[in-house]
Amino acid sequence: MSGGQLVLEFPHRPALEREDFLVAPANADAVAWIDAWPGWSASALVVHGPAGSGKTHLAQTWRLRAQARTLRPAEIETGTLPDRLAGVPAVVVEDVDRDPPEARAWFHFLNLLAERGQWALFTAREAPTRWQTDLPDLASRLRALPAVGIAAPDEQLVEAVLVKQLADRQLRVPPDTVRYVATRLERSLAAVGRIAAALDAAALAAKRPLTIPLARDVLRAEGLET
Repeated sequence: MSGGQLVLEFPHRPALEREDFLVAPANADAVAWIDAWPGWSASALVVHGPAGSGKTHLAQTWRLRAQARTLRPAEIETGTLPDRLAGVPAVVVEDVDRDPPEARAWFHFLNLLAERGQWALFTAREAPTRWQTDLPDLASRLRALPAVGIAAPDEQLVEAVLVKQLADRQLRVPPDTVRYVATRLERSLAAVGRIAAALDAAALAAKRPLTIPLARDVLRAEGLET
């Protein structure tokens, strides 16, 4: 390939097993709830927290363990719910407060789960006590859902996740380089994933170890360094 070097990109498979989830003060309570399943006090749980806090990763670890089906909020419709819930022991519904189902379908959905003895895990930005609905019965049901929060990751968790993301890509990076990158990222696990992919691509293209100078170039390209 003239004028440059061909870089072959292979898809990075996310590690979603429970042992791949790093526990920190920001997420310890939520992890404890996931680890306690199926000994929950109720058949459903809400995990809530800001974007990039790890809700999706935690939900997917539970999905694998519970053999759950993933539903989008838009798929919670009264007419199709019995079929969508047929033959599965559990369901995961993410971002239920960003684009909530129609109130009566949502209420019917919760009733069906209880009647059938199926498990459910919901993720949201806000706790269910803050979700808006004009249906009093639904509001009462939502307030009764067990809920646990995840906080935005602190600097130590960002650094630890960055190390793991790079190791998953077969990159062994000096601690000073990891620290240099981590202190310049937003406190978001999604941001860590994006920068890990960019660092991996840069190291592969340059065919050299990931050092601070190379990391600085990547951060500049991502608008994170001047």
